[in-house]
Amino acid sequence: MDTIVIAGLGNPGSKYQWTRHNAGFLFLDRIAQLEGLSIVRKQFGGLTAEWERKGKRLVLLKPQTFMNLSGQSVMPALQFYKLKAEQLIVVHDEIDLPLGTARLKHGGGHGGQNGLRSIMQQLGKGDFTRLRLGIGRPLHGEVTNHVLGIFTPTEMDVFARVLDGALDMLETALDEGVPKAMSLFNNKSYLEG
Repeated sequence: MDTIVIAGLGNPGSKYQWTRHNAGFLFLDRIAQLEGLSIVRKQFGGLTAEWERKGKRLVLLKPQTFMNLSGQSVMPALQFYKLKAEQLIVVHDEIDLPLGTARLKHGGGHGGQNGLRSIMQQLGKGDFTRLRLGIGRPLHGEVTNHVLGIFTPTEMDVFARVLDGALDMLETALDEGVPKAMSLFNNKSYLEG
């Protein structure tokens, strides 16, 4: 059975639960909710669940190392399952995309996202797929306060639609490949219900 690790990035603890930086955790929580899974097994310095879908074993991983050390959880998971970087999908918040968007991308740099930076340091390369969930840049003020800020109720309504759209994108990528999913979904906006 093919195995793929889907690592949703965020920070552990209730203080961070609804922050923009926890977009990756919120995405995995949405999958768990829809599929009746519980992401509670303690492994690899994180919490995991397995989602069997169409002959693939998808390991859902929420690193509990805090964002800046995400690689210390992702790397052991890949080693345990004897996987290459190509068998990793990282789901993370993206300040360079506006709220209401999600983009799939294979490879590239970390763009200042510390979770990606940590994973790339551990892997020695960036040759994995990223599912980037837009949170937008703050108009004024510090980026750290923005990413660690809590979604407003209006933003959360939009972000809930983004999560469902991103799940459609992920399932298309798993079934038909990343390029097909990119062409179908990368230009969609979820701002309107």
